[in-house]
Amino acid sequence: QRLNIIAFCHHPLVLETGISEQQSHTLKFSETRALAAAKAVIVTSAMTGNIIANDFSVAPEKIILARPGTQQQEFAPGNNPIPQLLTVATLTKRKGHDLLINALGKIPHLQWHARFIGGMGFDPLWVAHLQQLVQQNNLGQRITFAGNVDDISIEFFNADTFVLPSHFEGYGMAFAEALSFGLPVIATNAGAVPDLVPASAGILIPPGDVDALTKALEQLLANPVYRQQLQAGAQQAANTLPTWADCATIIIDLIIRLRNV
Repeated sequence: QRLNIIAFCHHPLVLETGISEQQSHTLKFSETRALAAAKAVIVTSAMTGNIIANDFSVAPEKIILARPGTQQQEFAPGNNPIPQLLTVATLTKRKGHDLLINALGKIPHLQWHARFIGGMGFDPLWVAHLQQLVQQNNLGQRITFAGNVDDISIEFFNADTFVLPSHFEGYGMAFAEALSFGLPVIATNAGAVPDLVPASAGILIPPGDVDALTKALEQLLANPVYRQQLQAGAQQAANTLPTWADCATIIIDLIIRLRNV
């Protein structure tokens, strides 16, 4: 009996930040071969689908879009006396924590506190660099490295704004979760983020632009009315997010179709 391989591609590893040219070449070669062996390729965003079609020679008819699901949540009040900034991401170079730390270092005159949630064991040297940046910017009392937490929903519910200046996102699950809690978002217009975060719910800036990130933070922190407007936009966007049942249905239909071929 012929075996049908279904590949899943969140985003190609070759697009990771901080890898060498040799690593990039090796990954591009191996990922191209792996995707060519698949009968179908499930992607989490239309952007990723376009990338693997154009850069990895995957036939468009083999590409199936199945956006990750989110659960409906009670919206965060977003009314802390001191605005709480939340970042949820593993501490790796692609996520841009260093840009955020440097941007926050430019606005010590504003009230805010930031929590960085996410695994700290993937790149210990990078984590040490980030912690050093915090000390250099005299932000040790204002930025908390919380690591992994047992219940991430508590973090979203207690936050006022979600901030993550990634260099690239294949989908942006953390952004979808932030929207599901009705949180205004500050992000980059990199990868699939613009398809997920509408202008009514957040501020999107060019990746790597610390000055633009600083300005966006100032806009939300110094203007609570504007933050409330984006909060309302995020709550509206939450109603458009796919569920896990939607995602599962697409994948099940694909499996059934391939079994009958």
